[in-house]
Amino acid sequence: MADADRWLVVGLGNPGPKYADNRHNVGFMVVDALAQRRGERWKAHKAHAEVAETRLGGAPVVLAKPRSFMNLSGGPVVGLSRFYKVPVERVLVVHDELDIAFGALKLKRGGGAGGHNGLRSVTSSLSGPDYLRVRVGIGRPPGRMDAATYVLRDFSAAERRELGVVVERAADAVETVVAEGLEKAQNVYHSSA
Repeated sequence: MADADRWLVVGLGNPGPKYADNRHNVGFMVVDALAQRRGERWKAHKAHAEVAETRLGGAPVVLAKPRSFMNLSGGPVVGLSRFYKVPVERVLVVHDELDIAFGALKLKRGGGAGGHNGLRSVTSSLSGPDYLRVRVGIGRPPGRMDAATYVLRDFSAAERRELGVVVERAADAVETVVAEGLEKAQNVYHSSA
């Protein structure tokens, strides 16, 4: 496939070992799984991100993890989309979603940020919301816990037992979007919960 068909798949998260297992980092976990499936190694990119170039469903794909903090994800995303000449229609962002039950997936194009500062930054930098999203449910915080505190906590022991399956299923969903389109991926992976 020509470079004109290239995709940019960005996992959102916060850099560094302190945040590695946080709920907010499930986007990183999904793109890590995709890179691992293909035996790809991450390398530093001047757009302030780590990238791994591979193919999914025959299409060239740049997997990416911004090295900025979540709230500043937009800068690396727009920098990579410009560098690799990927139009917004083929930018796919994988992120955590509070308003979806833990483990459920929702796939869509466009929409609001829903209080997610990473999405707000990406939408602002890309000058609009018309990129694809694979939203990985992390559920709501218990009781009166602040959402910002909750997303920066590690998954619970019970959640960790399921997390590997959730991450692999989200990675499968990404592959299906790239190979067969959003509608097909929604039919297979979109959770009703």
